[in-house]
Amino acid sequence: MFGKKSLFLTIALLLTLSLALIGCAQDVVENGAELDGNDTSHTGDAVEGDGSLDRVLAAGKITVVGSGGYPPFNFFNENDELVGFDVDTGSAIAERLGVELNYVTGEWAGLIEGLRAGRYDGILGSMAITEERLERVNFTIPYYYSGAQLIVRKDSGITDPSEMEGKKIAIATGTTFEDDVEALGATAALYDDDNLTLSELINGRVDGVITDRLVGMGAMREIRGGDGLIMVGELLRTEEMAIAVNKNDVELLEKLNEILEEMHADGTLTEISKRWHEGEDITVK
Repeated sequence: MFGKKSLFLTIALLLTLSLALIGCAQDVVENGAELDGNDTSHTGDAVEGDGSLDRVLAAGKITVVGSGGYPPFNFFNENDELVGFDVDTGSAIAERLGVELNYVTGEWAGLIEGLRAGRYDGILGSMAITEERLERVNFTIPYYYSGAQLIVRKDSGITDPSEMEGKKIAIATGTTFEDDVEALGATAALYDDDNLTLSELINGRVDGVITDRLVGMGAMREIRGGDGLIMVGELLRTEEMAIAVNKNDVELLEKLNEILEEMHADGTLTEISKRWHEGEDITVK
């Protein structure tokens, strides 16, 4: 159908088009477009220049979250004001960032998913660093140290954690304390926060509570009926508490670490600790 000259021209045209398509494809690859499912721009992998710090600065506030039921770290006082060690730590961080602190509360079990969904800039609510949590969020350097403590009623006759086998221990839902209950051979009773766990213990509906040692100390001083409680044995284990940050927010994480290092070095965290823990410095190991 075609002469030799027409065939030659057709082949030349096809070669030209092929080269043009290859060049376009190369441009697409170099500009990061998704061609074969290997694009990482939406996989949650950290990228340089993520804009997370600029986001906070532009908003003029940093939004962090805690349970609101964890005295003396984050809780509502008699005037329905949110106060505590975590709240004051957040205020000091916000001041150094040059923004306002927006401290909100939510159910403990849902805080990580809320962070991952972008509802908060961070979780500043006495969250311990664990391998399981590190799979879902990043953590700053620790801002204080504590550990898991068993608390019982003074009239229980219990003198050692080993005596809790088969008994019921109240803990806050979504905490690492569930592993401690299992290790003692006891049954976990789950509640939204430690205001409820300790109230259940005082009222005799559970045999014990496992919570942060410092929370237990504060409860025995502040909660009605707390003078009828006692801490049993040594710490079940120690924990490092840090601020959880979305895995994409690398710039914000780096800035928070810088600020926390400054606050450790200049004594700000120590001052906040002594204010809330009767002179005790919980910010050092």
